[in-house]
Amino acid sequence: MTDRVHPSAKSTTANSTNPPAFPATKSQLSGANRPTYRPQPYRHRRSNRGLCRTLCCWFILLLIILLILVGAAATAVYFLFHPQRPSFSVNSLKLSYLKLTPSSTLNSKFDLTLSTTNPNKKISFLYDPTTVSILSGDADIAGGTVPAFEHRERNTTVMEALVRGSDETVESDVAMALKKRRSGLTLKVVLETKVVAKMGVLKTPRVGIKVLCDGVSVTIPAGVKPATASTSDTECDVDVRFKVWKWTLG
Repeated sequence: MTDRVHPSAKSTTANSTNPPAFPATKSQLSGANRPTYRPQPYRHRRSNRGLCRTLCCWFILLLIILLILVGAAATAVYFLFHPQRPSFSVNSLKLSYLKLTPSSTLNSKFDLTLSTTNPNKKISFLYDPTTVSILSGDADIAGGTVPAFEHRERNTTVMEALVRGSDETVESDVAMALKKRRSGLTLKVVLETKVVAKMGVLKTPRVGIKVLCDGVSVTIPAGVKPATASTSDTECDVDVRFKVWKWTLG
């Protein structure tokens, strides 16, 4: 009798359900060693350009607010105090001595009397020492100083100054013009100082002022007696100068 071997049904089923195993590829092996990729959360970063734009906008806004506040304060001061400029005039100018040497050096002596009026009811002025210059044309022929003083409200103050010129060198054309004007000279009186306006407990910063008194005529003294200016009570122009950083406004 011949024995027959029949395949087992169990092994047949196992072979049909499990596919044959193949060796892993090289790419699969290398990928197994890599860490798992996890996307990072997105962080919003403000650009430098946007930050600069924001800062500029804030700066402009603060500047506008500051200008509005300054304008409002200036308007309030104007309506409360009604500020007015002081006025200046030359009361008298006496030429005691004038000598021009052959080497174009000039010696002179003037007695100057000025008056200044403060028309304000609630504002007084505090003047620094004032520099006085006397000019013939554009040539500075004498100089002096008026001491510091306080100018009260609704008050007229008289100032006296001895203005001298000692060995002042003048140009040849100026010397020639002075020699031709032996009968008289037309002079300019220039004052330069700084002043503080005082309004009750408030004080302004120091501002520069320049006072120009033009058209003062004086004769040359013939002897010992001084010559008096023929033009008296000459009104002067007052120029207020505000200095902002390196610029002078006025």
